[in-house]
Amino acid sequence: MPILDAVLLFLAGFLSGAVNAVAGGGTFITFGAMTLAGLPPIVANATSSVTQFPGYITSTLAYWHDIKHFWRGALLLSLISALGALSGALILLSLDNPSFRALVPWLLLAATALFAAGPWLKPAPKPEHEAAVGSLVGSLAQFATAVYGGFFGAGMGVMMLATLGLTQSGDYHRLNALKNMLAVVIAAVAILVFVSGGVIAWLQAIIMIPGGALGGYAGVWIARRVPQNAVRGFVIAVGLFLAFYYFDKG
Repeated sequence: MPILDAVLLFLAGFLSGAVNAVAGGGTFITFGAMTLAGLPPIVANATSSVTQFPGYITSTLAYWHDIKHFWRGALLLSLISALGALSGALILLSLDNPSFRALVPWLLLAATALFAAGPWLKPAPKPEHEAAVGSLVGSLAQFATAVYGGFFGAGMGVMMLATLGLTQSGDYHRLNALKNMLAVVIAAVAILVFVSGGVIAWLQAIIMIPGGALGGYAGVWIARRVPQNAVRGFVIAVGLFLAFYYFDKG
C-alpha cells in the first residue's frame, strides 16, 4: 500500500472517531476514504462496518447502567435486529460492484438527508416510563432498520433512534442505550457475513481502527471547542461530496 494511502486512511479513522464522539456520522468518512483509496464500493462498505464496530462496543458499555435494567426485555428486538442485519448483508453480497455502485449515490443522499434531519428526529423525553419493547409496528420498524444497517450502515443510528422514539417508551437516554445495544447486534451479524464472504480489507481496517480510537478520545477536546453544528455541517458536506462523486463516476 502506498504511504500516502495509509496516511489518508489513518487520518480518516481519526476524523471518524472524532465526529462520532461529537455528532455522529463517522461512517461517511471511513467509507469515503476507502473509496478514494481505490477499494471497490462493496469492500469499502463492509470494511467500514469493521472500523466502526469498536465504537459501537464502547458506546454500549457507557450505557451499561441503563441497559442492565431492560436487556432481557430487549432480547426480542435483538433477535429481530440480527435477522434484519443478516438479510441486509446477504443482499449486499448478492450484488456485484457495478450494481452496488449504481445504488451508492442514492444511498448516500438518503443517509445524508437523514443525518441532517437528525436533530429534529430525536425522541421527546418520557422519563415517567420504562424502556419497553414488543409492539408489532416497533418490531417491523426495527427489522427494516436492521436490513438497512446490514446493507449500508451510514445513518443507521439516526434512523434507529427515530424509529425507537416512535415505537418504544422510555426517556432519551434509555432509547439511546437500546439503540447502541441493537447497533452492536446489527454490526456483529453483518461483519460475520462479510468475513465469511471475504469482502473485508483487513490491512485498511487495521490502519483505521487505531486512528478511530485516538479520534474518539480527541472528540472530547473537540466537543469543548468546536460547535456541534459545525461538525455536523462537515459530515453533511462529506456525504454530499461522496454522493456527487459517485454520480460523476457512474
